[in-house]
Amino acid sequence: MQDLNSRSEIELMVNRFYDKVKHDELLAPLFAQVDWPHHLPIMYNFWASMLLGDRSYAGNPFQKHVALPLTVLHFSRWLELFNQTIDENFAGAKAEEVKSRAQNIAAVFQYRLNLG
Repeated sequence: MQDLNSRSEIELMVNRFYDKVKHDELLAPLFAQVDWPHHLPIMYNFWASMLLGDRSYAGNPFQKHVALPLTVLHFSRWLELFNQTIDENFAGAKAEEVKSRAQNIAAVFQYRLNLG
């Protein structure tokens, strides 16, 4: 299995993860109105900036989530699907790093949303 060392691998990760989200009973309703052709490149840039340091992402990811009706269950499921996607498709230092970063993002968002 490959690691997450290139933009194309990050795009594969994002695409496979959101394929799971789109079909998930709990998460899919939150994404029903998402403009996927617009959203996916933003996610590519976000994770490429995080993992590759390419600085392609400019934005405030937390602000995009404030208005959503999120619960601890949503974050738990998001992390479960995210980690599952990584473990099914990637291995290596960057794969472990992205799982750790996702865990940290979920924890910070939950704290800032007063969910836990």
